[in-house]
Amino acid sequence: MNKKTVIAGLLIAGLSPIANAGFLGHISEHAAGYAAGAIVAHEGEKAIDGYQRQHEQNKQSQGAGQEIGQGGSTNAGGVQADGRYAAVAPESAALPNPKLTPGALNPAVTQQNLDETICRHGGYTKSIRPAESYTHDLKVKQIREYGYTDTRLYDYEEDHLISLELGGSPDSPKNLWPEPHHVLGGWGSYAKDKLENKLHEMVCHGEIPLAQAQHEIASDWISSYKAHIGAVPDDERSHH
Repeated sequence: MNKKTVIAGLLIAGLSPIANAGFLGHISEHAAGYAAGAIVAHEGEKAIDGYQRQHEQNKQSQGAGQEIGQGGSTNAGGVQADGRYAAVAPESAALPNPKLTPGALNPAVTQQNLDETICRHGGYTKSIRPAESYTHDLKVKQIREYGYTDTRLYDYEEDHLISLELGGSPDSPKNLWPEPHHVLGGWGSYAKDKLENKLHEMVCHGEIPLAQAQHEIASDWISSYKAHIGAVPDDERSHH
């Protein structure tokens, strides 16, 4: 037994029974607390490991360029209905690059023939919508042109800047761009869809001219949304 051990033993022995008990109790309490902390830390590590494993499984299930299935719902939280995580783009991505996507019109739609075109009942826009194979390939190309770091196709809608229901060109690359579904602040594709419907209703009811609606949505659709719908975007996906 070394000198330090002997001195420590004498000091403990010299304490009163109450002090001695308190001292030993403190040591015991500290040891128990340390053990409890170790258990909590271990459980926390297990939870983190589980989350990471699940996240990796989600990433593997997505696959590069895999389109999201029909019926998948989502909102700005970024979680798909099938459990996959979607990217949230910066606010700057809410509007297209005007040099790449300035917008283009469909010459077959005019203010004079609204009742025979976009305002008639019975699937006008469906009859002129481009083939999915065309918009798919264009989306892949334009995601590269826009320089998006997120290249997963299901995070975007290949959207008509001037919508078909407002007389936009169906197939001009100048009127189509990969619009993010989720944007900080809520100004993603689902909010723009609601503006398109609102402007279409206003045009067909004679509340605003067709040219005004086309100009508003092409130049700054967010400002148009705030003017006609409200300051806070509704970014919930609509179901038809």
